[in-house]
Amino acid sequence: MRVPASPGVEDGFLTRLARDRAGNTAMIIAGALLPLMALVGGGVDAGRLYLIQSRLQQACDAGVLAARKQMGAITNFNAATDTAKVVDRGSRMFNVNFSSGTYGSTGRNFAMVIQDDQSIAGTATTSVPMTIMQMFSAQPVAMTATCTAQLNAPNTDIMMALDVTGSMNEINNGDTSPKIAILKTVVKNFYATMEGVKQPGSRIRYGFVPYSSNVNVGSLLADDWMVKSWAYPSRTLVGTGSANGTYTYDTGTDLVSGTAWDSTYTFAATKTWFGTYTCSAPANTLSSKTNKISSTQTAVTGPPAGTRTVTTYQIVYNGANYGTVTRSGTTCSTTKTTYTNYTLQYDTITEPKLGSGSQWWYKDVTKDVSGWRTGSDGCIEERGTYEITDYTNVDLTKALDLDIDTVPTAGMAATQWRPHYPAVIYNRALLWNGTGNWSTSEVTTQNEYISPYYGGFADCPAMAKKLQTWTTSSLATYIDSLKAGGSTYHDIGMIWAGRLISPTGLFASENANVTATRPTSRHVIFLTDGQTSSYDLTYGAYGVEPLARRRWGPSSALTLTQTVEKRFSFACEQVKNRNITVWFIAFGTDLNPIMTECAGAGHYFSASNSTELDAAFAKIARSIGDLRLSQ
Repeated sequence: MRVPASPGVEDGFLTRLARDRAGNTAMIIAGALLPLMALVGGGVDAGRLYLIQSRLQQACDAGVLAARKQMGAITNFNAATDTAKVVDRGSRMFNVNFSSGTYGSTGRNFAMVIQDDQSIAGTATTSVPMTIMQMFSAQPVAMTATCTAQLNAPNTDIMMALDVTGSMNEINNGDTSPKIAILKTVVKNFYATMEGVKQPGSRIRYGFVPYSSNVNVGSLLADDWMVKSWAYPSRTLVGTGSANGTYTYDTGTDLVSGTAWDSTYTFAATKTWFGTYTCSAPANTLSSKTNKISSTQTAVTGPPAGTRTVTTYQIVYNGANYGTVTRSGTTCSTTKTTYTNYTLQYDTITEPKLGSGSQWWYKDVTKDVSGWRTGSDGCIEERGTYEITDYTNVDLTKALDLDIDTVPTAGMAATQWRPHYPAVIYNRALLWNGTGNWSTSEVTTQNEYISPYYGGFADCPAMAKKLQTWTTSSLATYIDSLKAGGSTYHDIGMIWAGRLISPTGLFASENANVTATRPTSRHVIFLTDGQTSSYDLTYGAYGVEPLARRRWGPSSALTLTQTVEKRFSFACEQVKNRNITVWFIAFGTDLNPIMTECAGAGHYFSASNSTELDAAFAKIARSIGDLRLSQ
């Protein structure tokens, strides 16, 4: 017979057992631990995979960018010999950004291919082992990143303002060629680099402004942009007691109508002669005392019979001999030329002295100036301006020389340019021996005052060129024509570089964007080998400054050099205000504040030799070329 348990004892045990949950919780936790580890481990490893993928992509991008930059820096890239350099540069950049074993990854690899369009495509791979998920037999994950970089210049305008002053004939330390020769080579290399990265359908134009104390822009200006006449500080010869003899030609018949006889004419037996021709002895236009040296009689070989007189004269300036001039004719009745006295009246003359309606910028036969607009001396005098004392408040309605956009108004001389006319200019009242003082008053004297033209102070550089596309040969021909001479006036170089590239100025119709959706990138590259070197004897774009006194005079508060530099800085800001990037290169000279402030951070370079100059142009080419990731 079973004895029933005590109710109190049984109830207490069961109750305590029901209430004791420690074992249950442990069992639950033990059962849920593995799924929880898988969940957390999967999240951790997924985060690692995302981070490693991101770093792998960044490293891939950095690698192809570095490789494409290296490729763009190589002039005349040759795949057979230069690919290794490109690959090495890209691989090193990839390795720096994704080192071996990053986040436990293994099997890092980076490969690059140069595409037909000169872009560089890269593929980066690595293997990422799992951490926590290894417990669940998860295998390493293979990761891949692809990237492409291309150097792309869609539509680009580049205007080069090139210092071609006399110092460019010098040789920098470490170089063997003059700076002007090195400049020519480097500009050609720059062109080759830019053309090498040009994409199909894109346009790259180049323009040039060689500058010294002036710029040669005459061939670029419309007729109405030039004044009809202008006043120049010159001189007029006033002779006294002069007498001229008369040459009388023999009688004969000339069967060739209109042919004038001269000292080189060969008489033929078939020609007959008749009539009397007369000509004057050398006219009193030599601004000198002229003494007769000799008169010789020479037999004429054919009809008419008789002799030919050849008379040579010595030109004498204040007792000094300056050369000879010869006049000849046939059987002259007299050869007398007497200049007993003369005086020189230094005053202002107005040119041209031609008939009504004549336009001197085409041809002035009286001054032996042929085709000024297309000739080698197509330099200009600047249009209206004033002496500026406050460069923070410039009145561009008066300082039209600093206004790079306003188109001249026909008939308004202040808005128009004037021809550079060095052959008639004299610096009164300065003698060739260096004595004398500046004078704006007329002077009458027998003294010879300095002529900037004959003294070498009126240089005119090679013709400037508007923006245009070039072939390799046409650009080489133009660049090779550059010659060095004159003084350094940076302002006139910047002013005209701005005028020729501005999309809103003189050539707006040519410089506007090709399409509204494809804007043009515009750049001015300004290169100089020296600091501003103004000279008061110079006849430049503002005339002979101590005589013209348009922007500066001997009593001005600023020096002439300071005036040039202030105007350069103002012109540079005008250029940049038109969304044009300015690059500045100091070649064989120190960078100064006006140069660095003009270009801005990252846009100026100092090059002491040919290697550094080539490197500076290569950096500019890479920046202008718009290096970017295409995917």
